[in-house]
Amino acid sequence: MTNLPGDLGAMLRQVQQMQEDMAARQQELAQRRYEGAAGGDRVRVVVVGGMVESVGIDQSLLDDAEMLGDLVVVATNQALEKSNADSESTLGEVAGGLDLGRLLG
Repeated sequence: MTNLPGDLGAMLRQVQQMQEDMAARQQELAQRRYEGAAGGDRVRVVVVGGMVESVGIDQSLLDDAEMLGDLVVVATNQALEKSNADSESTLGEVAGGLDLGRLLG
């Protein structure tokens, strides 16, 4: 990164720092747990790193397969939505620090 104009060199350093921050945040996010629940907490789903880690089902639901399936879907989607929202927020904080104003305007 030698012989670059001042603004471009500074921006490249800023982008490199942002990439490092982004990688660190992604590792953090991969360890976080998100829970979803449905049916008055009779179905609970835990998501870690974008994958379903566990599903808990109250025994009272075992006789109604259709309702059980619906509740598992709702709880899973809820946990995944929480995970996605947290990822967008956390990674957006990193990208929000990039100042492109001097190059764009």
